[in-house]
Amino acid sequence: MATTELTKKRLNSKTTQTLLAFASLILLILIFSLASPYFFEFNNLIGILLATSVNGILAVGITFIIITGGIDLSIGTVMTFGSVMAGVFITMWGLPIPLGILAGILAGALCGFINGISIAKLKIPPFIATLGMMMITKGLNLVLSGTKPIYFVDKPVFGLIAALPIAGIPLGVIIFFAMALIASFILSKTILGRFTYAIGSNEEATRLSGINTDAWKIAIYSLGGAFAGVAGIVMASRLQSAQPALGAGYELDAIAAAVIGGTSLSGGEGGILGTVIGAFIITVLTNGLRILSVPQEWQMVVTGLIVIGAVYLDILRRKVK
Repeated sequence: MATTELTKKRLNSKTTQTLLAFASLILLILIFSLASPYFFEFNNLIGILLATSVNGILAVGITFIIITGGIDLSIGTVMTFGSVMAGVFITMWGLPIPLGILAGILAGALCGFINGISIAKLKIPPFIATLGMMMITKGLNLVLSGTKPIYFVDKPVFGLIAALPIAGIPLGVIIFFAMALIASFILSKTILGRFTYAIGSNEEATRLSGINTDAWKIAIYSLGGAFAGVAGIVMASRLQSAQPALGAGYELDAIAAAVIGGTSLSGGEGGILGTVIGAFIITVLTNGLRILSVPQEWQMVVTGLIVIGAVYLDILRRKVK
């Protein structure tokens, strides 16, 4: 009975957070639509969708990790690592594009797996373990690429991964929504999803109930890394290149999207739909401020204030319970 009540409270809380995030997104769209006639132009809307696709995939992957009460500061550079590995396989080694795509995704999953081992088995705090991975992959990206971008200009098919229009929507955007649907299914309908929430709610109680929490945490971090690898492929396709210096800072936008969408940094709460909405809020805000010619430094200030506000609202919500 207690478990049922807890589940109901969690669902109600998640629904409330998702509705608040959605209302905030609609409000932003209305404000920027009234402030600028250029906001609702077709090309700008497609630009918003494409810009959201990469950060959205990263955010969806890190949602699992944050729900467990963990954090991953390496997903930005791991994303770039996936791009670079794809570039090495496809451009430098001349291997088929599908093999290069698989290499990029597996490279991300491997980084996540190592993070999981460091955190679950070596008991290194997630902040430190993933910070170390961020530095490792940042260095490897420069070493493997020779500090230069790896271009896919002689592989035009690779560029279609992000840009191929399907019913007017770029394929990269469709990949983002597909990854979100897959993640939502995993989180809500599979044992991995149930244990993700259980570990975040009370890891010790979950372990004492006979569940191998270490193995599941490794699986969750590996999944987050795989999502980062997919984001890396989409990013490389958009740019038609693997940029080894790119990636740092993307983890902050992904974390912000998850938090704004209602995923609690304390663990145990969150959902994919809220994260998707949060990713759109970040992109719409950035895009709208840019259209209004607000300097980039002030865009960062506004985004930071919104993240702080979202975390504070989560703290207040937990106190009310």
